[in-house]
Amino acid sequence: MKKIYTSCFIMIFTLSAFGQQIDNGSMEAWDDLGGSDEEPANWNSFMSATGGLSLFGSQQVEQSSDIRSDATGMYSARVFSKSTLGIVANGNLTLGRINMGSSTPDSEDNYNFSKITNSEFSQDLTELPDSIVFWVKFNSSSNQDSARIHAIIHDAYELHDPINASSSSHVVGAAGLNYSKTNGQWERKSVPFVYNGPSSTPEFILVTFTTNKIPGGGSAGDEIILDDVSLVYNNTSVDQKFSNRQWVSYTIEGLLFSKSFPLDEELNIYSTTGALLKSGTPEGLQGLRLKNGIYLISGKSQSFKVIAY
Repeated sequence: MKKIYTSCFIMIFTLSAFGQQIDNGSMEAWDDLGGSDEEPANWNSFMSATGGLSLFGSQQVEQSSDIRSDATGMYSARVFSKSTLGIVANGNLTLGRINMGSSTPDSEDNYNFSKITNSEFSQDLTELPDSIVFWVKFNSSSNQDSARIHAIIHDAYELHDPINASSSSHVVGAAGLNYSKTNGQWERKSVPFVYNGPSSTPEFILVTFTTNKIPGGGSAGDEIILDDVSLVYNNTSVDQKFSNRQWVSYTIEGLLFSKSFPLDEELNIYSTTGALLKSGTPEGLQGLRLKNGIYLISGKSQSFKVIAY
């Protein structure tokens, strides 16, 4: 859920290993914390679902203070399954939006999708990462069950996961992994992207974490505890035709700009109320520290939304 972002504009970027990142992969920022619609900022679950059965969506994600010993943050996300009338609803956390269209778990009317016209339910990505990395605890009552991650980079289309016939031509690359329970221990997972196309225009990434690889599989109370989701880039393998993409990030060292900006471009930093806070060139604004909050950075042809923390 991204309710706190609706007064801003279009792009959210942070930096790790020289490339665009998924916003709030650290699971530190939360919307409606303590309320019935609690979800990690920039992520969505059943409480923000759509579809004919969305009124029956229930809380299946919550903030957790369970973190590994070397974590830099304070929180993680606990995603868990529930059972109603004998039907298991897998825990489901996505960068897109959940469509609840059928009471049959494996129905094609149940899917996650990128709502590309709404930044609350989509994540921009115009680069080609080598892999997606995350830390997880997976607790399950069965040794046979597997949780799942699926990440799909795609062009400007409302892509579905599971991928349907109309979505398949819009895939740039994907990374997927089914993994077993971790016996109460944190494990680092690294999943490589495979770029088989057929599309060659990365615009968005749809990421989904579920408590079971099979819709309706597993048992009530199965859970994944997620933290530090990030994209990893190998400079030698990133296609050079994407090296001229412009992006802006905010890191622990302040603002960071891609090298594709003209050196003399005038950039303006605005608050969410529209107040102009500072102007300057990318070099002049590089490393600028901002108070915690959301900002719009506007250039000649693009605007970028950043979150300072």
